[in-house]
Amino acid sequence: MTSVSPAPARPGRQRSLLRSLTVQTARIALALFFAFPIVFMLVSSLKPDQQIFGDLDGVKAFLPVGHLSLDNYSGVFDRVPAARFLLNSIGISAVTVVLGIFVNSLAAFALSRMRWRGKKMVLAAVIATLIVPFETFALPLVWWVNQLPWLQVNGFHLTLTEGWLDTYQVQILPFVANAFSIFLFHQYFQSIPKELDEAAVIDGASWFGIYRRIVMPLSGPAIATVAILTFLPAWNSYLWPLMVVQSENLRPVMVGIQYFFQLNPSWGQIMAYSSMITVPVLALFVAFQRAFVSSIASSGVKG
Repeated sequence: MTSVSPAPARPGRQRSLLRSLTVQTARIALALFFAFPIVFMLVSSLKPDQQIFGDLDGVKAFLPVGHLSLDNYSGVFDRVPAARFLLNSIGISAVTVVLGIFVNSLAAFALSRMRWRGKKMVLAAVIATLIVPFETFALPLVWWVNQLPWLQVNGFHLTLTEGWLDTYQVQILPFVANAFSIFLFHQYFQSIPKELDEAAVIDGASWFGIYRRIVMPLSGPAIATVAILTFLPAWNSYLWPLMVVQSENLRPVMVGIQYFFQLNPSWGQIMAYSSMITVPVLALFVAFQRAFVSSIASSGVKG
């Protein structure tokens, strides 16, 4: 009985496998390259200062070897009110994200689904604001927020005060409306069939009902992407709180970094504090990365 030898692999299939292997290897190498600073930060946060500098000339700088402990993390809380800073940033970022999703999606809904004269010009003006850097209008913005009124509760009485400086709202409200978020929502809303709006109008739905019951439930990827893109600048805010906040109990986490460079800097504590404020951002991105990629891919379908 003669045996049948397997057919040789086709050259085209071999080239395809080789190309796929090359692409995967390049992706892994690129991921490791960008992960080196994060790995170094996390590993150094567990080492004393002398060992951090002693391991810099070798691979040990990226490996959890030597004398490892959590002393740097406990030292962070002894040196700065880190818990208060973390709570402030979590609250400020969360409120900014929620209000940003609501306000920007409403604006994008009006620009993409409703019919009114001049909406293309308004959209162009909104997009044009993206080219203006924040530093150019930071000082005028400080002057404006210092003139704005605010209702303050004193016991059982409401008093009208002037100026938002040194408050939570000055760190939230100026950054709720965002041109890029409006544009991203607008592009995603354009990909939703407008026949759904017409059917809802026949059933007696209002514009807000269409927004709440049809458009927003279908816009999960866009919502996740806007949440990430709103959370990142709110969490990483440094210049603006330095300009408008003087009270220590109102400061966010990024301002707390400057505390470690006063008198005797401890690089182990700096790495520990940096790890504490980086992990929430990484966790948020990992949780929503699929929706983020899906929204970026679908936002260019129409527009």
